[in-house]
Amino acid sequence: MRNGELLSRTESAALRGIAILGIILHNYCHFLGFAVKENEYKFDSSRPMQFFDKLFSLDSDLFIHFFSFLGHYGVPIFLFISGYGLVKKYEAHPQTGNENPSLREGHSVGFAFIRKHFLKLFRLMIIGYLVFIGVYLLRHSDGAQVYSWDHVLTQLTMTINFFYFDPDHIIKPGPYWYFGLMLQLYILYILVIYRWRQNSLLIALAAGSILLEACFGNQQDWLNYIRYNFIGGLLPFCMGIWAARRDPLSNSPEGESNSNPPLREVGWVLISALFVLFGGMYFWTWLIVPAFIATGAIATVKLLSACKGILSPLSSLLSPLSWLGSISAMLFVMHPIARELIISHYRRIDIYGGILIYLLSSVALAMLLKWILRYIPKP
Repeated sequence: MRNGELLSRTESAALRGIAILGIILHNYCHFLGFAVKENEYKFDSSRPMQFFDKLFSLDSDLFIHFFSFLGHYGVPIFLFISGYGLVKKYEAHPQTGNENPSLREGHSVGFAFIRKHFLKLFRLMIIGYLVFIGVYLLRHSDGAQVYSWDHVLTQLTMTINFFYFDPDHIIKPGPYWYFGLMLQLYILYILVIYRWRQNSLLIALAAGSILLEACFGNQQDWLNYIRYNFIGGLLPFCMGIWAARRDPLSNSPEGESNSNPPLREVGWVLISALFVLFGGMYFWTWLIVPAFIATGAIATVKLLSACKGILSPLSSLLSPLSWLGSISAMLFVMHPIARELIISHYRRIDIYGGILIYLLSSVALAMLLKWILRYIPKP
């Protein structure tokens, strides 16, 4: 897109901000009974048609339908950033050899790497998870069944989406399945992708995941299980690794103006948006929509960064998006608590007021968790 690294620090944070905003709005909106439901783990051809009906009729609740149907695609953006970040942190650039020294310890490095990243995820998850359980037990009579000892144990070990064939009815609160997905991808990265750094491996993994999902297209329960686990996240994750390995050596300084016109970014935004909308109508193209979610989101933050002249107000969006990105991990953990407390009061009256209170409460809880984490040692 432009010279230098694919993503500056500000752009990377803004990308996380876009992702977390989509996720937290999706996780509220799709619980509203009238909202068009998503195609996230299973494919239902009627749902895109329902969304198009709301879109082209300019439904008064289009905001809710949009995030209910598309907001879950924040997850592929996070997967892309995770793959991108792992390469930047741990792999040597071919021209410098500046490899993270912690990964030069031979066979023991795999266990140490997995242990470190498990503890990082656990440190982030544990407070929000325990608070959510407490809130749920106070508000519902089925808490002992929903949070049985085996469900709690497998969530704490981040294996819940691997051990249960029907994760939809097991994973509470919903978003926490992502911790198990990330742990699986970390294991795959350090044991396989890090050791064999060929583009052909990345292509094989991504293509193999798509083909495997396609094989179970007529068996929705199996497709559901696959997409809850690492196979379902390989396409954007491998794209992030590939993009990071292709980054040039020279970095564009923060704030450096783009010497090229942003026409390429505009083109990528339009192409990606069209593919996401129309590709989501058919099963085979739906499988590769996450790739265009990633390209569209990257092009969007690059476009915002490049806006000049009469479009310069758009570039001001980078700052709030970057700030949201800086607390995205805490927002991810704490927003289910805000949803649990708020949605039952506002799901039928003053819906948009409820969404605003939910967003503000999620940010407040995220800031509180950020403050608490200062006192919990990092692994």
